[in-house]
Amino acid sequence: MILTGGGMLRPRKMKHLELTVLSRDIEAVIEFLGRGGYMHFTHDDEKFRSIPGNESVSKTDDKVLKLTRENLEKLKTACAYLGIAIPAEPLADSHLPGTAEEELTKTITAAVSALSGRENELIREKARIGEALNETKAFAGLDAPFSDLDQLSYLTLRVGRLDPRQQADIKQNLSGRAVIIPLDGDRVMAASSRKGRFALDSELKKSNFIPINIPEGFKGVPAELISGFAARLENTEDELRGILEKKKEYCRDYGNNLQSLIASYIMAGIMNELKAAAISTENFYLLSGWTPAGLVSEMAAGLEKITGGSIAIRSCNPDEIESVSSGSVKVPVSLKHRGVVKGFESVIFSYGVPLYGAIDPTIFVTIFFTLMFGIMFGDIGQGLVLLLLGILTGKKGPAFMARFRKFSVPLIAVGTASMVMGFLEGSIFTNDKLLIGVTRAITGFLTGHPADKILVLMPMAEMGGSVTKLFYFFGFTIGIGIILNSIGLILNMVNLAAHKDYVNLFFSKTGIAGSLFFWYAISLGVRAVIGIINPLWPFGIFWYDKAALIIPIVFILFGPTVWRLAFGTRPVLAEGLMVFVMESFVEVLETISNYFSNTVSFLRVGAFALSHAVLSYIIFSLSGQLMAASGGTLIAGIIMVFGNSVIIVLEGMIVAIQVMRLQYYEFFGKFFTETGVEFKPFRFRKGVEI
Repeated sequence: MILTGGGMLRPRKMKHLELTVLSRDIEAVIEFLGRGGYMHFTHDDEKFRSIPGNESVSKTDDKVLKLTRENLEKLKTACAYLGIAIPAEPLADSHLPGTAEEELTKTITAAVSALSGRENELIREKARIGEALNETKAFAGLDAPFSDLDQLSYLTLRVGRLDPRQQADIKQNLSGRAVIIPLDGDRVMAASSRKGRFALDSELKKSNFIPINIPEGFKGVPAELISGFAARLENTEDELRGILEKKKEYCRDYGNNLQSLIASYIMAGIMNELKAAAISTENFYLLSGWTPAGLVSEMAAGLEKITGGSIAIRSCNPDEIESVSSGSVKVPVSLKHRGVVKGFESVIFSYGVPLYGAIDPTIFVTIFFTLMFGIMFGDIGQGLVLLLLGILTGKKGPAFMARFRKFSVPLIAVGTASMVMGFLEGSIFTNDKLLIGVTRAITGFLTGHPADKILVLMPMAEMGGSVTKLFYFFGFTIGIGIILNSIGLILNMVNLAAHKDYVNLFFSKTGIAGSLFFWYAISLGVRAVIGIINPLWPFGIFWYDKAALIIPIVFILFGPTVWRLAFGTRPVLAEGLMVFVMESFVEVLETISNYFSNTVSFLRVGAFALSHAVLSYIIFSLSGQLMAASGGTLIAGIIMVFGNSVIIVLEGMIVAIQVMRLQYYEFFGKFFTETGVEFKPFRFRKGVEI
């Protein structure tokens, strides 16, 4: 059985839809669904893959998808070359690319590609000329015949005459292998690496190159060679600077178009991927998936409008689907919250996804996360810092804080709670003197007995505290643990009843038997504390107390076996008698130890609250002592700033981890025995609320 109610305490009711769409309308339908984020698609049902014609259609879609990806990569390459930011998703006004967009893509990418190719060519040429120039300069003052330089340098040098009309051709033919330097008139000097000398001589011969004999005994390197290299290097650098200006011009002319085209092709890629995965024939596509029940009418009306009524929509409840009823397929879960509660959904999903139809624990997580954090991190000033961080990371905060937006609501909540606790403790940035006047006025008005602080954690008489008050505070934190554990047990029992898992409902350690054991053990603990405080109510364990503790344990141990025996489930003892005895013994120990540790674990809330108060006291006392010393004002201020920063960052992280641990292990462990599937609707842009 699957409960399908929606609301604060349950995920939204879901419907399974099958859309039969004509091929002519498929892109309009997908665009509508992608902009609205209506459906969580499922296209893994192999039985539909045998539809005749489906394979050929998929191949066609694959070709379109391949072309889209190729254009997208070309556009991204152009953006990267020009230094233009590349969109990660379609823009709000993006549309599918058509013929005009394809032509514009060809024009822009061809222009940018040509510019990039020319720049790379010039960079390589600059490197070659620079190396040749440096090498030539190194031998310029060498007292050796020019004819011997071939043997001393990596260069192969050729000096001669070449028809100016052929110089451009030979430069192109030798591109990347040699450098041709015009000297004057028809004279040129050609230089290449030793490995490239054969190619150089071959090309020079084809071009009717006439060598010039260097005068016998001429030493060093001709000045024309050095000046020629230098001039060519300067020309290359000038052309590279021109390329840089051209890139800036392209950024201005093509920037917006490139971003718009990329966004459009991303949108087309998403659409074509869905089309390629969808069940289809030559004439229609079949789209199937899950939609929140509350959105079905709205979605159907929109689809009817854009298709002119030429669409078939089949809707059914989850319990009408055999694979869901058998448990082989899980219904996606969509939680519906607003405001503060929605901000804590990430705490749930970081642990797991609740099963569809199970109780949604987000409201309880919101309350207890905020409460426990505030107790452990009580300070008005430090809480205000967290509150401001929450505001800055919100929707109206600066753009560079947008990546932390999911933390905005939790930060605002815990910051506010910390400020409330800080007011009770009378602490502002560790200073416990500033609020004394206000606290005295309030306590005097309410009780007639003015007090410096409403709540004192430090067990020091001079501060108005005591060990007894501290024990009361620790008892309060254990009370929070008892309440949270009890809520977890109740949620688990409701979920088990909803899914008709009666064996675990009645006999598991987190079902009725285990809950009764826990609650009665707590009542004994309360009676013991009362007996210690008030001698008129002495504590004692009677026969009915023993029975109330033993009977639930017996049900946990033997209940499942008796159930299988009564309803004919075989084998009764799946692993044999010895294994059953050993497992029973371990089960008893685990039940008792788990409930004890789950309850005592909440002492850490009081412990961290006390450590926070102690650390604040140390920082404030140390800065106060330094303040009285000569020139100590600056040092005291530095200590206050540094100390508060350490508390906010380091202790804030530790407290957050402890709260998460208490939620995960003590609370979620009671009912989060199986995880579901998160509702992830198909949409072009992220951040769309459904």
